[in-house]
Amino acid sequence: MPLRLTNFKAVGFDGHATEIHVDADGRIAPGAIDGAKVLDLNGAFLSPGWCDLHVHVWHGGTDISVRAAEAGRPTGVTAMADAGSAGEASFHGLREYIIDPASETIKAFLNIGSIGLVACNRVPELIDWRSIDIDRTLAVIEANRDVICGIKVRASGVIVGSWGITPAKIAKRVAEMTNLPLMVHVGEPPPLIDEVFELLTPGDIVTHCFNGKAAGSIRDTAALFQMAQDMAARGILMDIGHGGASFNFKTARDSIADGLRPFSISTDLHQHSMAKPVYDLATTVSKLLAVGLDFDDCVAATTNAPRSVLGLTGAEGLSPGLRADFTVFDLEEAAIDVLDSQGNHMVMDRVFEPRWTILGEDAQTAARRLPPES
Repeated sequence: MPLRLTNFKAVGFDGHATEIHVDADGRIAPGAIDGAKVLDLNGAFLSPGWCDLHVHVWHGGTDISVRAAEAGRPTGVTAMADAGSAGEASFHGLREYIIDPASETIKAFLNIGSIGLVACNRVPELIDWRSIDIDRTLAVIEANRDVICGIKVRASGVIVGSWGITPAKIAKRVAEMTNLPLMVHVGEPPPLIDEVFELLTPGDIVTHCFNGKAAGSIRDTAALFQMAQDMAARGILMDIGHGGASFNFKTARDSIADGLRPFSISTDLHQHSMAKPVYDLATTVSKLLAVGLDFDDCVAATTNAPRSVLGLTGAEGLSPGLRADFTVFDLEEAAIDVLDSQGNHMVMDRVFEPRWTILGEDAQTAARRLPPES
Protein backbone atom coordinates (compact mmCIF):
# COMPACT_ATOMS: atom_id res chain seq x y z
CA MET A 1 0.00 0.00 0.00
CA PRO A 2 1.32 3.51 -0.80
CA LEU A 3 2.40 5.60 2.19
CA ARG A 4 2.41 9.30 3.04
CA LEU A 5 4.85 10.12 5.84
CA THR A 6 4.14 13.35 7.68
CA ASN A 7 5.15 15.33 10.78
CA PHE A 8 8.83 14.44 11.07
CA LYS A 9 12.26 16.10 11.30
CA ALA A 10 14.51 14.80 8.51
CA VAL A 11 18.17 14.32 9.51
CA GLY A 12 21.11 12.95 7.54
CA PHE A 13 19.75 13.88 4.10
CA ASP A 14 21.04 16.25 1.42
CA GLY A 15 17.65 17.88 0.97
CA HIS A 16 14.67 18.88 3.08
CA ALA A 17 11.22 17.34 3.04
CA THR A 18 8.03 17.97 5.00
CA GLU A 19 6.27 14.93 3.54
CA ILE A 20 7.50 11.75 1.89
CA HIS A 21 5.40 9.74 -0.53
CA VAL A 22 6.09 6.04 -1.12
CA ASP A 23 4.41 4.28 -4.02
CA ALA A 24 3.02 0.75 -4.08
CA ASP A 25 6.37 -0.57 -5.32
CA GLY A 26 8.11 0.85 -2.25
CA ARG A 27 9.89 3.68 -4.08
CA ILE A 28 9.95 7.39 -3.33
CA ALA A 29 7.28 9.16 -5.40
CA PRO A 30 7.55 12.79 -6.57
CA GLY A 31 4.13 13.70 -5.18
CA ALA A 32 1.00 12.60 -3.38
CA ILE A 33 -0.66 9.29 -4.26
CA ASP A 34 -4.41 8.75 -4.06
CA GLY A 35 -5.41 6.29 -1.36
CA ALA A 36 -2.05 6.36 0.43
CA LYS A 37 -1.96 5.35 4.08
CA VAL A 38 -0.98 8.33 6.22
CA LEU A 39 1.74 7.68 8.78
CA ASP A 40 1.93 10.56 11.27
CA LEU A 41 5.41 10.37 12.86
CA ASN A 42 4.53 12.73 15.72
CA GLY A 43 7.50 15.04 15.30
CA ALA A 44 10.12 12.28 15.50
CA PHE A 45 13.42 12.29 13.61
CA LEU A 46 13.53 10.49 10.26
CA SER A 47 16.93 9.37 8.95
CA PRO A 48 18.30 7.02 6.32
CA GLY A 49 17.82 3.48 7.58
CA TRP A 50 20.15 2.58 10.43
CA CYS A 51 22.98 0.31 9.32
CA ASP A 52 25.03 -1.93 11.63
CA LEU A 53 28.40 -2.69 10.02
CA HIS A 54 29.38 -5.45 12.47
CA VAL A 55 26.94 -8.17 13.54
CA HIS A 56 26.97 -11.96 13.74
CA VAL A 57 23.73 -13.38 12.36
CA TRP A 58 24.71 -16.82 10.97
CA HIS A 59 22.29 -18.32 13.49
CA GLY A 60 22.71 -22.10 13.57
CA GLY A 61 25.89 -21.89 11.53
CA THR A 62 28.02 -20.61 14.40
CA ASP A 63 27.70 -21.02 18.13
CA ILE A 64 27.59 -17.28 18.84
CA SER A 65 25.31 -15.82 16.18
CA VAL A 66 21.91 -14.26 16.88
CA ARG A 67 18.93 -14.31 14.52
CA ALA A 68 18.95 -11.52 11.95
CA ALA A 69 15.63 -10.19 13.24
CA GLU A 70 17.14 -9.75 16.70
CA ALA A 71 19.69 -7.34 15.23
CA GLY A 72 17.32 -5.83 12.68
CA ARG A 73 14.08 -3.95 12.21
CA PRO A 74 12.63 -4.49 15.70
CA THR A 75 15.64 -2.46 16.95
CA GLY A 76 15.50 0.20 14.20
CA VAL A 77 18.12 -1.39 11.90
CA THR A 78 17.25 -1.85 8.21
CA ALA A 79 20.69 -2.94 6.93
CA MET A 80 23.61 -4.84 8.42
CA ALA A 81 26.84 -6.63 7.61
CA ASP A 82 27.72 -10.00 9.06
CA ALA A 83 31.36 -9.57 10.05
CA GLY A 84 33.06 -12.84 9.24
CA SER A 85 30.76 -15.45 10.76
CA ALA A 86 31.22 -17.53 7.60
CA GLY A 87 34.37 -18.49 5.74
CA GLU A 88 34.40 -20.02 2.28
CA ALA A 89 33.34 -23.44 3.56
CA SER A 90 29.99 -22.31 4.93
CA PHE A 91 29.13 -19.10 3.11
CA HIS A 92 26.54 -20.84 0.95
CA GLY A 93 24.48 -21.54 4.08
CA LEU A 94 24.73 -17.98 5.38
CA ARG A 95 23.45 -16.75 2.03
CA GLU A 96 20.64 -19.27 1.51
CA TYR A 97 19.23 -19.35 5.04
CA ILE A 98 19.98 -15.87 6.38
CA ILE A 99 20.83 -13.25 3.76
CA ASP A 100 18.36 -14.08 0.99
CA PRO A 101 15.19 -14.51 3.10
CA ALA A 102 15.74 -11.54 5.42
CA SER A 103 13.51 -8.48 5.48
CA GLU A 104 16.57 -6.35 6.18
CA THR A 105 19.39 -5.79 3.69
CA ILE A 106 22.21 -8.10 4.79
CA LYS A 107 25.68 -8.22 3.30
CA ALA A 108 28.76 -9.97 4.63
CA PHE A 109 32.47 -9.75 5.19
CA LEU A 110 33.90 -13.16 4.26
CA ASN A 111 36.20 -14.60 6.92
CA ILE A 112 39.67 -15.38 5.57
CA GLY A 113 39.58 -18.51 7.75
CA SER A 114 37.70 -21.24 5.89
CA ILE A 115 35.62 -22.43 8.87
CA GLY A 116 34.61 -18.97 10.06
CA LEU A 117 33.23 -18.76 13.58
CA VAL A 118 31.55 -22.16 13.72
CA ALA A 119 32.92 -22.73 17.25
CA CYS A 120 34.04 -19.20 18.00
CA ASN A 121 37.37 -19.03 19.88
CA ARG A 122 36.97 -22.62 21.12
CA VAL A 123 38.21 -23.71 17.69
CA PRO A 124 39.98 -20.64 16.26
CA GLU A 125 39.55 -20.17 12.54
CA LEU A 126 43.24 -19.31 12.04
CA ILE A 127 45.24 -22.08 13.71
CA ASP A 128 47.87 -22.52 10.98
CA TRP A 129 48.37 -22.47 7.20
CA ARG A 130 45.72 -25.18 6.69
CA SER A 131 43.06 -22.74 7.93
CA ILE A 132 43.09 -20.68 4.71
CA ASP A 133 42.21 -21.89 1.22
CA ILE A 134 42.88 -19.00 -1.11
CA ASP A 135 41.51 -20.65 -4.27
CA ARG A 136 38.19 -21.58 -2.65
CA THR A 137 37.94 -18.16 -1.01
CA LEU A 138 38.40 -16.44 -4.37
CA ALA A 139 35.77 -18.68 -5.96
CA VAL A 140 33.21 -17.90 -3.24
CA ILE A 141 33.83 -14.17 -3.62
CA GLU A 142 33.32 -14.29 -7.39
CA ALA A 143 30.10 -16.29 -7.01
CA ASN A 144 28.69 -13.87 -4.42
CA ARG A 145 29.89 -10.43 -5.47
CA ASP A 146 26.41 -9.00 -4.92
CA VAL A 147 26.45 -9.69 -1.18
CA ILE A 148 30.11 -9.95 -0.11
CA CYS A 149 31.24 -6.47 0.88
CA GLY A 150 34.76 -7.24 2.14
CA ILE A 151 37.22 -9.63 3.76
CA LYS A 152 37.40 -10.10 7.55
CA VAL A 153 40.39 -11.17 9.62
CA ARG A 154 40.63 -11.41 13.40
CA ALA A 155 44.20 -10.28 14.04
CA SER A 156 44.55 -10.95 17.76
CA GLY A 157 46.50 -13.43 19.83
CA VAL A 158 43.60 -15.58 21.01
CA ILE A 159 42.88 -16.37 17.35
CA VAL A 160 46.22 -16.45 15.54
CA GLY A 161 48.56 -17.54 18.37
CA SER A 162 52.17 -17.73 17.24
CA TRP A 163 51.12 -17.21 13.59
CA GLY A 164 51.13 -13.47 14.34
CA ILE A 165 50.70 -11.01 11.50
CA THR A 166 50.71 -13.56 8.67
CA PRO A 167 46.92 -14.19 8.43
CA ALA A 168 46.32 -10.43 8.22
CA LYS A 169 48.88 -10.20 5.42
CA ILE A 170 47.16 -13.01 3.52
CA ALA A 171 43.75 -11.43 4.07
CA LYS A 172 45.02 -8.09 2.79
CA ARG A 173 46.45 -9.74 -0.32
CA VAL A 174 43.10 -11.44 -1.05
CA ALA A 175 41.32 -8.13 -0.50
CA GLU A 176 43.67 -6.47 -2.99
CA MET A 177 43.22 -9.25 -5.53
CA THR A 178 39.43 -8.94 -5.36
CA ASN A 179 39.26 -5.13 -5.00
CA LEU A 180 37.44 -5.38 -1.67
CA PRO A 181 38.07 -3.63 1.64
CA LEU A 182 39.64 -5.48 4.54
CA MET A 183 37.93 -5.36 7.94
CA VAL A 184 40.47 -6.18 10.62
CA HIS A 185 39.63 -7.03 14.23
CA VAL A 186 42.29 -5.59 16.54
CA GLY A 187 42.86 -6.68 20.13
CA GLU A 188 45.42 -8.39 22.30
CA PRO A 189 48.75 -9.22 20.62
CA PRO A 190 50.22 -10.88 18.72
CA PRO A 191 50.29 -9.14 16.32
CA LEU A 192 50.88 -5.67 17.69
CA ILE A 193 48.35 -3.10 16.59
CA ASP A 194 50.96 -1.03 14.72
CA GLU A 195 51.94 -4.11 12.69
CA VAL A 196 48.31 -4.36 11.59
CA PHE A 197 48.02 -0.64 10.88
CA GLU A 198 51.01 -0.77 8.53
CA LEU A 199 49.10 -3.12 6.21
CA LEU A 200 46.03 -0.96 5.74
CA THR A 201 45.10 1.33 2.86
CA PRO A 202 42.18 3.75 2.30
CA GLY A 203 38.81 2.01 2.48
CA ASP A 204 39.99 -0.67 4.91
CA ILE A 205 38.19 -0.87 8.26
CA VAL A 206 39.58 -1.12 11.78
CA THR A 207 36.86 -2.64 13.95
CA HIS A 208 37.03 -2.43 17.77
CA CYS A 209 38.81 0.91 17.28
CA PHE A 210 38.07 2.07 20.86
CA ASN A 211 38.90 -1.14 22.71
CA GLY A 212 40.68 -0.83 26.04
CA LYS A 213 42.93 -3.89 25.83
CA ALA A 214 46.48 -3.43 27.09
CA ALA A 215 48.99 -3.50 24.21
CA GLY A 216 46.05 -3.62 21.79
CA SER A 217 44.61 -0.11 22.07
CA ILE A 218 45.20 3.05 20.07
CA ARG A 219 45.67 4.84 23.42
CA ASP A 220 48.63 2.68 24.49
CA THR A 221 51.14 5.33 23.38
CA ALA A 222 51.01 8.83 21.94
CA ALA A 223 52.68 7.54 18.77
CA LEU A 224 49.97 4.89 18.26
CA PHE A 225 47.20 7.44 18.68
CA GLN A 226 48.88 9.75 16.20
CA MET A 227 49.16 6.80 13.82
CA ALA A 228 45.42 6.15 14.17
CA GLN A 229 44.64 9.82 13.52
CA ASP A 230 46.85 9.84 10.43
CA MET A 231 45.18 6.67 9.14
CA ALA A 232 41.70 8.13 9.60
CA ALA A 233 42.78 11.26 7.73
CA ARG A 234 43.97 9.03 4.85
CA GLY A 235 40.61 7.28 4.56
CA ILE A 236 41.06 4.21 6.74
CA LEU A 237 37.74 3.69 8.50
CA MET A 238 37.45 3.47 12.29
CA ASP A 239 34.53 1.26 13.36
CA ILE A 240 33.28 0.86 16.94
CA GLY A 241 32.43 -2.89 17.00
CA HIS A 242 31.40 -2.72 20.68
CA GLY A 243 31.02 -6.44 21.43
CA GLY A 244 31.55 -8.19 24.72
CA ALA A 245 35.24 -7.29 25.01
CA SER A 246 36.05 -4.41 22.68
CA PHE A 247 34.66 -1.02 23.76
CA ASN A 248 36.00 1.17 26.56
CA PHE A 249 34.35 4.40 27.71
CA LYS A 250 37.63 6.15 28.54
CA THR A 251 39.30 5.15 25.28
CA ALA A 252 36.30 6.48 23.37
CA ARG A 253 35.89 9.65 25.42
CA ASP A 254 39.58 10.58 25.26
CA SER A 255 39.91 9.77 21.56
CA ILE A 256 36.85 11.83 20.59
CA ALA A 257 38.04 14.73 22.77
CA ASP A 258 41.40 14.56 20.99
CA GLY A 259 39.72 14.76 17.58
CA LEU A 260 39.37 11.14 16.43
CA ARG A 261 35.76 10.46 15.53
CA PRO A 262 34.62 6.98 14.50
CA PHE A 263 33.58 6.45 10.91
CA SER A 264 30.85 3.99 11.92
CA ILE A 265 29.07 2.90 15.08
CA SER A 266 28.43 -0.84 15.18
CA THR A 267 27.47 -3.37 17.81
CA ASP A 268 29.38 -6.62 17.21
CA LEU A 269 26.12 -8.15 18.34
CA HIS A 270 26.25 -11.86 19.20
CA GLN A 271 24.92 -14.23 21.82
CA HIS A 272 27.63 -13.33 24.34
CA SER A 273 27.14 -9.56 23.99
CA MET A 274 23.43 -8.99 23.36
CA ALA A 275 22.06 -9.42 26.91
CA LYS A 276 24.86 -7.17 28.14
CA PRO A 277 26.76 -4.96 27.61
CA VAL A 278 25.64 -4.21 24.03
CA TYR A 279 21.83 -4.76 23.84
CA ASP A 280 21.40 -3.19 20.40
CA LEU A 281 22.48 -0.42 18.04
CA ALA A 282 20.30 2.25 19.70
CA THR A 283 22.03 1.65 23.04
CA THR A 284 25.44 1.66 21.38
CA VAL A 285 24.92 4.96 19.56
CA SER A 286 23.54 6.44 22.80
CA LYS A 287 26.81 5.49 24.51
CA LEU A 288 28.79 7.34 21.85
CA LEU A 289 26.58 10.39 22.33
CA ALA A 290 27.25 10.19 26.08
CA VAL A 291 31.04 10.08 25.69
CA GLY A 292 31.13 13.19 23.51
CA LEU A 293 30.23 12.43 19.89
CA ASP A 294 27.74 15.06 18.75
CA PHE A 295 24.26 14.22 17.50
CA ASP A 296 24.91 14.80 13.79
CA ASP A 297 28.07 12.66 13.89
CA CYS A 298 26.14 9.92 15.70
CA VAL A 299 23.49 9.94 12.97
CA ALA A 300 26.08 9.89 10.17
CA ALA A 301 28.02 7.03 11.81
CA THR A 302 24.85 4.97 12.10
CA THR A 303 23.44 5.73 8.64
CA ASN A 304 25.29 7.28 5.70
CA ALA A 305 28.80 6.13 6.59
CA PRO A 306 28.15 2.39 7.06
CA ARG A 307 25.55 2.38 4.27
CA SER A 308 28.23 3.62 1.87
CA VAL A 309 30.35 0.53 2.62
CA LEU A 310 27.40 -1.68 1.67
CA GLY A 311 26.70 0.26 -1.52
CA LEU A 312 23.37 1.58 -0.25
CA THR A 313 21.83 5.01 -0.70
CA GLY A 314 22.19 7.38 2.22
CA ALA A 315 21.96 11.16 2.19
CA GLU A 316 20.30 11.10 -1.25
CA GLY A 317 17.59 8.71 0.00
CA LEU A 318 14.74 11.23 -0.49
CA SER A 319 15.21 11.24 -4.27
CA PRO A 320 12.22 10.04 -6.36
CA GLY A 321 12.68 6.55 -7.72
CA LEU A 322 14.87 5.27 -4.89
CA ARG A 323 13.67 2.53 -2.57
CA ALA A 324 12.28 3.88 0.70
CA ASP A 325 14.67 2.98 3.52
CA PHE A 326 14.20 4.99 6.71
CA THR A 327 14.43 4.75 10.48
CA VAL A 328 12.19 6.92 12.64
CA PHE A 329 13.47 7.69 16.12
CA ASP A 330 13.28 10.05 19.08
CA LEU A 331 16.04 11.41 21.31
CA GLU A 332 14.72 11.01 24.84
CA GLU A 333 15.91 12.24 28.20
CA ALA A 334 16.91 9.34 30.43
CA ALA A 335 18.98 8.20 33.39
CA ILE A 336 20.13 4.73 32.35
CA ASP A 337 23.18 3.00 33.78
CA VAL A 338 25.16 1.07 31.16
CA LEU A 339 28.43 -0.84 30.98
CA ASP A 340 31.34 -0.88 28.60
CA SER A 341 33.16 -4.12 27.73
CA GLN A 342 35.45 -3.91 30.76
CA GLY A 343 32.56 -3.50 33.24
CA ASN A 344 32.89 0.25 33.72
CA HIS A 345 29.63 2.08 34.46
CA MET A 346 28.21 5.25 32.93
CA VAL A 347 24.79 6.91 33.20
CA MET A 348 23.34 8.06 29.88
CA ASP A 349 21.13 11.16 30.09
CA ARG A 350 19.87 11.00 26.49
CA VAL A 351 19.04 7.94 24.43
CA PHE A 352 18.12 7.14 20.84
CA GLU A 353 14.68 5.46 20.76
CA PRO A 354 13.67 3.83 17.44
CA ARG A 355 9.95 4.04 16.66
CA TRP A 356 9.47 2.83 13.07
CA THR A 357 11.33 1.38 10.14
CA ILE A 358 10.11 1.99 6.60
CA LEU A 359 11.60 -0.39 4.06
CA GLY A 360 9.97 -0.32 0.66
CA GLU A 361 6.24 0.04 1.15
CA ASP A 362 6.40 -1.80 4.47
CA ALA A 363 6.34 0.19 7.73
CA GLN A 364 7.03 -1.62 11.00
CA THR A 365 7.12 -0.42 14.56
CA ALA A 366 10.48 -0.64 16.31
CA ALA A 367 11.30 -0.64 20.02
CA ARG A 368 14.66 -0.64 21.77
CA ARG A 369 15.23 -3.18 24.52
CA LEU A 370 16.03 -0.92 27.45
CA PRO A 371 19.06 -2.11 29.41
CA PRO A 372 18.24 -2.65 33.07
CA GLU A 373 19.27 0.12 35.45
CA SER A 374 21.91 -0.98 37.92
